[in-house]
Amino acid sequence: MSDDTLRLATIGRMIRRRRRLLTVLAVVGALVGFGTSLVFPPRYTTSASVLLPGAWEDRELLTQVEIATSSVVVDRVAAELGWNGVGGSELRDRVSAEAADGNIIEISGTADTPERAQRLSDRMVEQFVTFAARIAGDTTDPEAAARPEELREMVVRTSRRITELADAADPGQTVESVQTRTELAKLRTALQEAVTELEQADPAAGRAGMVVMGPAARPDGEAPPTRPQLVVAGALLFFLLAVVGHLAAARVSRRPRTGPEIAAALGSALLGTVDVPGEPSAHRPEDSGPRARIRRLLGVDVRWDVPTPRTSGDEAGRQLRYRRVCARLRDRLPAPRRLLVVVPDGDRTALRATERLAAEAGSDPRLRVVGASVSRPMVPDRDDEAGVLVVLSAGIWTAEELAGIAGACTDAGHEVVGLVLACPVPARPARSAGRPRDAAVPALAVGGNTTGGSA
Repeated sequence: MSDDTLRLATIGRMIRRRRRLLTVLAVVGALVGFGTSLVFPPRYTTSASVLLPGAWEDRELLTQVEIATSSVVVDRVAAELGWNGVGGSELRDRVSAEAADGNIIEISGTADTPERAQRLSDRMVEQFVTFAARIAGDTTDPEAAARPEELREMVVRTSRRITELADAADPGQTVESVQTRTELAKLRTALQEAVTELEQADPAAGRAGMVVMGPAARPDGEAPPTRPQLVVAGALLFFLLAVVGHLAAARVSRRPRTGPEIAAALGSALLGTVDVPGEPSAHRPEDSGPRARIRRLLGVDVRWDVPTPRTSGDEAGRQLRYRRVCARLRDRLPAPRRLLVVVPDGDRTALRATERLAAEAGSDPRLRVVGASVSRPMVPDRDDEAGVLVVLSAGIWTAEELAGIAGACTDAGHEVVGLVLACPVPARPARSAGRPRDAAVPALAVGGNTTGGSA
């Protein structure tokens, strides 16, 4: 298909002409989404937060996030909860953790009930705090915990001793006494700086005592995707797939839809486009039976990818179009003007257009109408006709089928002198007070010896 497929106007035309089919598919998608919601039970999610006091780098916060969802923490929570059929591996898929602003770790838990989700989040927070405190050294033995304090006391005593030595030094202003007091002051300053750096390098300094910022809130709604979301998503998915499928099928379709494309496939010239009022669609031979009725019910038998014809608006305008086609035929044919009109079998719109064209032409030119099967086209041999006029509907026949009709005409010794496209349009009441001419035209029988005009 041409780039017309990608235009919004084309998509809008497709939605208008396929609205019943698209509606049915959207309902089917909604039912599929509803069935999916029955297979997967509702889930509830809640979270609890833990504050990490002190200064933390981003990579350290990521480490704490990994610790919060580690197998050690999850296995302990699973053992504490004791839910039937829910072990550590199953529970690991239901919990998550992330680092928020302000050194806060948010731990979330998902369960099939709000109570279970709340309990899961609270237990995860408790076990995380306990395990993190153990790693940081909060639960070490008393002797190890007392060593930093002993070191601080020793530094204080040493600093005092240095001060005493500085006071006991020679109070004179000799070079040796000044140098001694300066060295002692430097020693005291270096000792204090070493203690400060030791406290800052202590991983447990300022980071012990994680704060749990309250219990997890009980969720008051399901976690997405909820049942309404699945229903809407199913309907939207099926609708979009149907639209994309229509566009893809139209792009790979081999049916010419415009007059120039059909004329090129037949190897002839387009003489004009005529309107056929009151014909909802042009059906192919297989338009009977339950399958055809379903297609008509869903609107599938209506071509959506055929450009909307420019309707004449009233009976006078339609009549003018037929007369112009007849005038072009008389200009292209030598006298006597006789034509063989070929209509594909099953194209009722084209057949009605041929009847009207024969009525407008009268005896000049004289038209002989025959039907041709697109599967195995056969055209009568040339008698006294000046050529062949092909009348058909747009968007129904493939290029191969049209080429087959042109080849059958050539084999029978005919030249395709022109093409007329028949476009179905909604019927409108005639504006003129007089009786329309095509109302009194008798239907033409499609056969090998049928003639049009006044006959």
